[in-house]
Amino acid sequence: MEVTHVLPAQQRATMPCRGHVTTAMELLQDSIPMVSLAVAAAALYARASSSLLRPGLPRLIALLPLFPLLVAAPLAFPSSAIVRGLAAFFLAWLCTFKLALLAVGRGPLDPGLPVLPFLFTALLPVKIARASKAKPVSLVSCAVKVAIIAAVVRLYQFNDRLHLYARLALYGVHTYCFLDLLLPCIAAATAALGMEAEPQFNRPYLASSLRDFWGRRWNLMVSAILRPSVYDPVRAVAGIPAAVLATFAVSALMHEAMVYYLSLQWRSNGVMAAFFLLHGVCCVVEGWCARRWAASGWPAPPRAVATVLVGLFVTATSFWLFFPALCKDGVEEKLLQEWAAVAAFFQDAGGKIPWYGQLSS
Repeated sequence: MEVTHVLPAQQRATMPCRGHVTTAMELLQDSIPMVSLAVAAAALYARASSSLLRPGLPRLIALLPLFPLLVAAPLAFPSSAIVRGLAAFFLAWLCTFKLALLAVGRGPLDPGLPVLPFLFTALLPVKIARASKAKPVSLVSCAVKVAIIAAVVRLYQFNDRLHLYARLALYGVHTYCFLDLLLPCIAAATAALGMEAEPQFNRPYLASSLRDFWGRRWNLMVSAILRPSVYDPVRAVAGIPAAVLATFAVSALMHEAMVYYLSLQWRSNGVMAAFFLLHGVCCVVEGWCARRWAASGWPAPPRAVATVLVGLFVTATSFWLFFPALCKDGVEEKLLQEWAAVAAFFQDAGGKIPWYGQLSS
């Protein structure tokens, strides 16, 4: 199926009216404190109950009431697809998996952790690191990503004039820069509170294989959660290929759920799941080919060549399957409108600064 058949007709992103933005901000101001207090109380309950109960069925029963709360919490943000999507990623996916691992005595959560590290680890994409693993947040890198995001958001004004693949390329750059800016900022907040968090990205554009990309470079918090919850148990029973396929299958299901949270419409065509299942199969095939290649005594291909091939494959399959799944049911238009509103907010705020107003004029 052609990508052009999957994506809806692109409408030019326009600035939302001031009344709409004001109403949305008022709803977020009401919802964010309420949800934050509710999930923080849930995490404290999880810590207290886990400290009293041994891992296993009793602890799982005690934690079960928290799962519906975490799954429903992102729905408290109906006016913002961005905030709803982030809440779904943090709470409905990562936090539920962390609590499930806590129930069996595994994963990053430990009832022996102090209260603040426990809350950060449970509710945010944070894994407390040993001092040797912690890396300082680069202000230069953050500034560059902010500039790139600002430029991309500005280009969204001309979306109706851009070729389909140019738009998808912008979405890909925006997604990476946004995540690689947001997660280090969270890590910096933990560092300000005396904790050190492991990095969440490790220059994925330098990956030399799909296994390197997914396992050691892209969104490492997800890898750190799926490894003990899916990969390790399946590998112990059925071997590495089955463990890889099972891990990508669970990731596919969770990404389909993330699409629902963004669109609030459960009309999946399976395209998002197909993306991750395809990559799972390719990782298994890649591993088999690498072993056969090494056993034959052939020299490894140049790393630069391997990196280019991986980048092309990830880009092509993202254009084919990943982004079309995100751009249906009006999600694309909603996200563009919200980013336009964010840009307008910062532009308006900057205009109130005398020196910035003189520069912009």
